[in-house]
Amino acid sequence: MNKIYQSRRDFLRNLAITGSVATLAASPWLGAFSNTPFKGKGPNDKVRLSVIGTGIRGRQLLRLLFTFASEANVTVSSLCDNFAPHLEEALEICHLNGVKPKTYTDYRDVIEKDKPDAVLIATPLHEHARATIDCFSAGIHVFCEKSMARTLDDTRAMYDAHIASNRILVVGHQRLFNPVYLEGMQRIHNGELGTIGQIRAYWHRNNDWRRPLPNNDMKFERQINWRLYKEYSAGLLTELMSHQIQVANWALQQSPVSVMGTASIRFWRDGREVHDNVALIYSYADGTKCIYDSMISNKKYGLEEQIMGHLGTIEFETNRQYSEKDESIKAPGIQQMISDIENKVFDKLPIGGASWVPEIAVGDQGKKIIENDQFSDTALQLEALVNFIRKGSAPEKLTKEGYNASIWTLLGENAIDTGQELKMPEKYII
Repeated sequence: MNKIYQSRRDFLRNLAITGSVATLAASPWLGAFSNTPFKGKGPNDKVRLSVIGTGIRGRQLLRLLFTFASEANVTVSSLCDNFAPHLEEALEICHLNGVKPKTYTDYRDVIEKDKPDAVLIATPLHEHARATIDCFSAGIHVFCEKSMARTLDDTRAMYDAHIASNRILVVGHQRLFNPVYLEGMQRIHNGELGTIGQIRAYWHRNNDWRRPLPNNDMKFERQINWRLYKEYSAGLLTELMSHQIQVANWALQQSPVSVMGTASIRFWRDGREVHDNVALIYSYADGTKCIYDSMISNKKYGLEEQIMGHLGTIEFETNRQYSEKDESIKAPGIQQMISDIENKVFDKLPIGGASWVPEIAVGDQGKKIIENDQFSDTALQLEALVNFIRKGSAPEKLTKEGYNASIWTLLGENAIDTGQELKMPEKYII
């Protein structure tokens, strides 16, 4: 096992064993890394997993599984995809790791013939709900990539099926297992940033988001580039923002009360239906705002979630915490006025002049939240999934994080489409 990954796993295990009551209450899923007895499958029982959807994300999940599969007594019992090239690539990954899974082109065969302990669903978004609900009906646990589903009703149906079946549902918000986020959230919840007034989140890229078609054959366009079509995806919202609204909700320990937004296809006018730039404002009951923007024609600012309080700021993606207590820089107008007063020069105080306009940023260079930040949080989430299966359950708060993030992502899309400020309809409140 990779030594860095081992150290991150030990970090989470130590949090689970020695963490404060407040930390464990806020992040009860850390219990997956404790040494409590298993109620489901014992440590000597092999956990059998199936990967449904073997595209880029599905194959990445496979690779990460194999970083700890031997130590955790896990095997990949089957693979499923209706696109042969992806299935073949996934099978090769398994063979390189000494595993020979069964292969299927229909997920229902996974359920009826393979009967795994759990499935990892990494299919296109619009297929999540049907596969998840059918797996729950068969008594199979589910790890489902975010967002949960393409529609609000399907998202609620997935959650209801999870409750009715008493099967585990883990949604792919891996930051919930990221040591930088866990430590940073503890500081936020302990009040180190003071009163949170605003969260700024953004995710910027500079590419067309298209993937090549086999032999440029257009019959594969919607199958390969499903993210570009509204029938299958909400684009930047469901594929990217859903992570960041989950972080905002986690930091504030609440869900929004309303959302408004706007978006357009500004640059990539190539027949796609989803927007290439979006802007949203989420409002919370205490007055806090989460301001979100995303575009795919400029990557200067990259990816970040900035949690801003009156005492400081945390930027999770860059692993930095900043203090507001910086007296080293003053606005130029104030500096000039102080100098003039000290030198008894009163004929041209710059009150109301242009020199009062600029606000100078705090000069604090910040400190790392944790020192060693080289790890895979997705691998840690997958290991937690295995331990949940062995324990026979997962914390419901973990599932609710995924559910609320998914619902508010889709409400953001609806706010853009309708041009209205929207609240969550009562039927989706859990």
